[in-house]
Amino acid sequence: MKAWIIERITQIEADSAPLKMIELPVPQPGADQILIKVETCGVCHTEIDEIEGRAAPPQLPMVPGHQIVGQVVEKGKLAKKFQIGDRVGVAWIYAACGRCPFCLRGEENLCEQFKATGRDAPGGYAEYMVVNENFAYSIPENMDAYQAAPLLCAGAIGYRSLRLTKLKNGMRLGLTGFGASAHLVLMMTRAMFPESEVYVFSRSPGEREFAQKLGAVWAGAIEDASPKALDAIIDTTPAWKPVLEALRNLAPGGRLVVNAIRKEDFDRHLLTELDYPSQLWMEKEIKSVANVTRKDVEECLQLIAQKDIRPEVQIYPFDQANQAILDLKNRKIKGAKVLAVASQ
Repeated sequence: MKAWIIERITQIEADSAPLKMIELPVPQPGADQILIKVETCGVCHTEIDEIEGRAAPPQLPMVPGHQIVGQVVEKGKLAKKFQIGDRVGVAWIYAACGRCPFCLRGEENLCEQFKATGRDAPGGYAEYMVVNENFAYSIPENMDAYQAAPLLCAGAIGYRSLRLTKLKNGMRLGLTGFGASAHLVLMMTRAMFPESEVYVFSRSPGEREFAQKLGAVWAGAIEDASPKALDAIIDTTPAWKPVLEALRNLAPGGRLVVNAIRKEDFDRHLLTELDYPSQLWMEKEIKSVANVTRKDVEECLQLIAQKDIRPEVQIYPFDQANQAILDLKNRKIKGAKVLAVASQ
């Protein structure tokens, strides 16, 4: 089978081909696994973090990709959840122990044995992949594969972030950065909390215009002051400065949720810009998001299907995976990017 791999840590600005296409044997499913013929795989900023060495480094070489939709074509002798021909998805969570205190209380995203698809096990930048059947998800019939793929990370982590804000209907939400996850959060917020206003902060004029088309009541630059104080903000950027700017726009008791697997190298002079009275006092708080649980993925898929929400997607042929990565790195973003691994 054809597969893209991360072969080495490299800086994308200096490397126009950070991924390498190779031939690999089709993997064979274990007793409790299913073999998936991949149809589509979403392209995520986490792949950039892996390539450039910011995320916990994968065991190289590694097939990346963790927003996968495909068909079950073979299954192990103990696998009974799906039938041959079923359409399924695979998300960032590839495995967890199921026995530790975190897993037992529904926080498998914090499990010490958490394994990530495309980082700790081969992912979806390939024609086939295997996964334990309990870490695969049925894809709603009313979604095509291209629209479903971004829901398995951008959607699921956005859904988890939105839950962690503790937003209630009528409260104001800010979104810092407006890529794949944030555009889905905006649509989910409008569906779940119809009286809540959404404010978007982005360095890109195109992203700001896109946000307003999707229903944001206001969109400005990262450094701009919000017209109104915000009850919660979700930061999806890879940088630190937006965190400081977001804190200024929080209302008393507001919560900033940082939805990023890693931040770029910290600029120490930013510490001098942290002003306690205006940015942290009045019981403002910061919370990070770590991974997702299976429940997050399942509930996100159900919500999107019920509310008939459809992500904006940009489709790349499978042989243009490097171009998709470069475009994402260079902020050529409108919605979510998806690889067409197999013809639909």
